[in-house]
Amino acid sequence: MISPAGKPLGIGLVGYAFMGAAHSQAWRSAGRFFDLPLEPRLAVLCGRDETAVADAATRMGWAATETDWQKLIARDDVDLVDICTPGDSHAEIAIAALQAGKHVFCEKPLANTVAEAEAMAAVAEQASERGVRSMVGFNYRRVPALALARRMIAAGRLGTLRQVRAVYLQDWITDPQFPLVWRLQKDKAGSGALGDIGSHIVDLAQYLVADQLTRVAGFTETFVKQRPVSAASSGLSATGGETLGDVTVDDAALFHGRFASGAIASFEATRFATGRKNAMRIEVNGSQGSLAFDFESMNELSFYDGTEDPETAGFRRILVTEPSHPYVGAWWPPGHLLGYEHSFTHEVVDLVNDIAAGVDPSPSFADGLQVQRVLAAVEASANADSAWREV
Repeated sequence: MISPAGKPLGIGLVGYAFMGAAHSQAWRSAGRFFDLPLEPRLAVLCGRDETAVADAATRMGWAATETDWQKLIARDDVDLVDICTPGDSHAEIAIAALQAGKHVFCEKPLANTVAEAEAMAAVAEQASERGVRSMVGFNYRRVPALALARRMIAAGRLGTLRQVRAVYLQDWITDPQFPLVWRLQKDKAGSGALGDIGSHIVDLAQYLVADQLTRVAGFTETFVKQRPVSAASSGLSATGGETLGDVTVDDAALFHGRFASGAIASFEATRFATGRKNAMRIEVNGSQGSLAFDFESMNELSFYDGTEDPETAGFRRILVTEPSHPYVGAWWPPGHLLGYEHSFTHEVVDLVNDIAAGVDPSPSFADGLQVQRVLAAVEASANADSAWREV
């Protein structure tokens, strides 16, 4: 079902936890600050627990609820299916929605395996021919400072690109007593730090330099191999009176790579950087300059112009709050800062505009597949003495 320009766009959201809340906020706020060609309507929120999803719907402004995502897809008031579930269900939900003629917005990483991602990308390509659009949710692309960085790189401000270095550091599972949540189980999450936060910096690196990684090599590590779980879980062992389950994903991943252009890159993704809460940093070096970004200062971009007189040259701070900067003009006066949630709103704005214009959004499912192939190559390298692997 395709909504014509100027008509409501019914949203059906599957999942109501962390990402579900972020996406709900985005859908609520997009049309209040941006002039949109379609009107997003928060039609249906879906979750398995009837009471919990009803409470979430009331809190976040959804008109109705479902406990079965298949029923959500079948509803006439749903034009777009937004998927905020663990990765093990992305492929099934997205493929069914696209085949039913619904637009799809799917959180990253696109899938848990390359095979799933390939199937999703193939169906998305077929759906596009019928005017049905799809997008994967790499929200950091929509941080204004990073969108500005891409614009500057594309304009040649850095000259010939030579090197990218990217890190994503968190510490939320450093305590060995932290429980065995779904993000630490491969059958649900696909991988650990590598897929959860490593996928962000892989996508961001490729986005900024408008190039793809072709070779990677690296290793992964799981520091805490068992964690407390409920006694009702299966496949567990009791140790010292405590019920434990195996952690089946990585806690940290370090890898390097080469782009098609010949530029090189290094990446680090870890959940064990004690004291680092959400430290995502990226730097791009070229023959004529460098750009650096730190998410903990997300309204700022550091720029070094290598063409300036060395006597006075140095990194300068660009405060990305001017109306001419990407997305910023719809918000507040210069110097009034934006936050994490705005990146999701910007995703929704671009997605709605693309749907109305009849063009395929970016990042596409094909872009998500490319990231999935990089992650798989890193994992294969880690399992084979850190040898180089082709993407």
